Amino acid sequence: MSSLSFDVLGWDSAWADSFAPHAAGGLIPGRVVRVDRGRCEVATGTEVLHAEYSRLDVCTGDWVALSGLSIHAVLPRRTALVRASASGVSSGQVLAANVDVVAVVIPCEGELDLGRAERLLALAWESGARPVVVLTKTDSGADVDRALDLLTGVAIGVDVIPTSARSGAGLDALAAELTGTVVLVGRSGVGKSTLASALTGVELAVREVRAGDGKGRHTTVRRELLALRGGSGVLIDTPGLRGVGLFDAEDGVARVFADIDALAADCRFGDCAHGGEPGCAVQAAIDAGLVPARRLESYRKLVRENEWAAARTDARLRAERRAKERSLHRQFRNQFNRPGHGRR
Repeated sequence: MSSLSFDVLGWDSAWADSFAPHAAGGLIPGRVVRVDRGRCEVATGTEVLHAEYSRLDVCTGDWVALSGLSIHAVLPRRTALVRASASGVSSGQVLAANVDVVAVVIPCEGELDLGRAERLLALAWESGARPVVVLTKTDSGADVDRALDLLTGVAIGVDVIPTSARSGAGLDALAAELTGTVVLVGRSGVGKSTLASALTGVELAVREVRAGDGKGRHTTVRRELLALRGGSGVLIDTPGLRGVGLFDAEDGVARVFADIDALAADCRFGDCAHGGEPGCAVQAAIDAGLVPARRLESYRKLVRENEWAAARTDARLRAERRAKERSLHRQFRNQFNRPGHGRR
């Protein structure tokens, strides 16, 4: 990989201020462009180094302090795209760090998975970055206008941009929206790698999707940071996401379902569950055809999932606190019971 300049990588005066204590110690800054099994590639502005790290949470997009070929520290992240860990443990997995734009990629073919779009948008909003929805494969013969209407209905306050990487349609409009550090998210087969190739000019491996179910094979196997065409910033292409669990995404869910929350404020009862209660403004909107019933069910599902994840995290923290207390008690007992303790 050729080196990326610090301007393209997103270095600014605020990062310089954050790095100042490390600079005083003789360390040099760099940005992680790829992570792979305890080693990573770090762009320093003049070269790309293969660096090692241990006992550090390092992710593609991080700014780090280098000492030789070792990462000494990770600068505090401005934003982070986080999902529930795929291993099932009660902690989050950072998919990309210091991101400015999260591009949620949805293919214009078959039946749109609106629930998945809402889930990805919740993660995007929670990250602190700006979401954009990219409708790909608009040359597939599907009803593009219908797809745009459906996506606009779930992507409240978010730009939805139709594109075709094959014909080039919509790519200029999309490129104008993608500045700074951009991350592409979506399942396999949605056209992320093809789109990334068009936006960066770097040919990425692309495999055909399966004809039986339309699902793609994993072409991107790790998160990698690449320069966007025109020098407007960098792009992180991610592997296809099979599972997208929420992790501490209460604010993100609220942003995605701002219409439900606004309607709920007019319910007769403050604790309305939007079921069969009298005076429910949400159910009235559903009955009037203003809000799809599917959207309320999706909202309930994501709220329950996020609450469950939060409860697991709280339980883990309580267990860690109890373990620490037990360790302190053992240390006290050992000190109190050691030979000669208390004798004059």
